[in-house]
Amino acid sequence: MEVERQQEHRWLERLVGEWTSEMEAVMKPGDPPETFAGTESVRSLGGLWVLCEGTPSGGSSTTIMTLGYDPAKQRILGTFIGSMSTHMWVYEGELDPSGDVLALNTEGPAYPDETRTAQYTDTIEFRGDDHRVLTSRVQGEDGTWQQVMEVHYRRTK
Repeated sequence: MEVERQQEHRWLERLVGEWTSEMEAVMKPGDPPETFAGTESVRSLGGLWVLCEGTPSGGSSTTIMTLGYDPAKQRILGTFIGSMSTHMWVYEGELDPSGDVLALNTEGPAYPDETRTAQYTDTIEFRGDDHRVLTSRVQGEDGTWQQVMEVHYRRTK
């Protein structure tokens, strides 16, 4: 059975390629941001899904993100796992009207107290065909959103 590709599937195909990354992240609340370099390889699975395998921190860890569009739900769905955590992040999101920004909502550990959960939004923004930015924000107990990570990806091929 062949599935008709939607514009969201074509948007996800923009991620396919080889990328270098520069990340700035707050590892513990109250600490200054740390910077890391890495790489990411993104491939398509039948034009419906993308599989993103990253090696942040100069290769000391591995991350895998899956993203695809579900026409029945009219949402982009996905997951994120990493060798540095036992939590599987489950995404649900949508493209903004400009077609350059994908907002993915998820729930995960409320660091540093991993017994609690918090709401997160990871945003992928294209700033040209060969430059994209992933921004991660967490919602605090008071309802305010705080940025915890920003990663700039630059296409190498």
